[in-house]
Amino acid sequence: MSGHNKWSTIKRRKGAQDAKRSKIFSKIIKEITIAVKEGGFDPDGNPRLRLAIANAKGASMPKDNIERAINKGKDKDGSVFQELTYEGYLPNGIAAYVECTTDNQQRTVSNIRAIFNKAGGNLGTNGSLSFLFERKGIFTIPKGNLNPEEFELEMIDAGAEDIEENEGFLSMTTALEDFGRMQKKLEELAIEPENAELQRIPNETVKLDKDAARKILRIIEIFEDDDDVKNVFHNLEISDELIEEM
Repeated sequence: MSGHNKWSTIKRRKGAQDAKRSKIFSKIIKEITIAVKEGGFDPDGNPRLRLAIANAKGASMPKDNIERAINKGKDKDGSVFQELTYEGYLPNGIAAYVECTTDNQQRTVSNIRAIFNKAGGNLGTNGSLSFLFERKGIFTIPKGNLNPEEFELEMIDAGAEDIEENEGFLSMTTALEDFGRMQKKLEELAIEPENAELQRIPNETVKLDKDAARKILRIIEIFEDDDDVKNVFHNLEISDELIEEM
């Protein structure tokens, strides 16, 4: 299993085990709100909103919560969220790319910088790590009763570069430019992904010993626990043993 798909597996396990689902919902609500403000409240004409709603359903968010989030996005006097990214290095040369959604830039940059500093890392300038990562579409789909051979052919035609099976789920990777095409194909087939998102995939990973790797993953979790953080991407090589521990 490739590194990004391993991290998708970890995220799925953590999401299923996380008792504080309100934190997960809060991040999804921000995404829905931004999508509505950018492209309107009709999912049929707003691909970003359609994706956000699909991810909300994948996280078992109640329908009422989704509707409230859409209405919040319609409110012209409501909070205005910004999407920000921060890049830096953690101990042992591990690169970290942090995506945030915030209504208070000063608070967010202060929190992100503090996490880097406390971890013994350093916050860099935007663009400093862009050469280390490539944006890819990642789709996680319950295998269910799908015919593997037929499904794989359909997905390759829609732009899938890689399809892997793990724990009853199929994980598919697409190029950035094929993300929308894959979305449409899955909709045509009436297949609802558990999760679909653009991720920043490292071009190369860094292998550390188990203790050092655990420390990095704990730092990643501290980032993810911040309410303003949407995603954290890194180039740590994750072993199967670490996945089992998590």
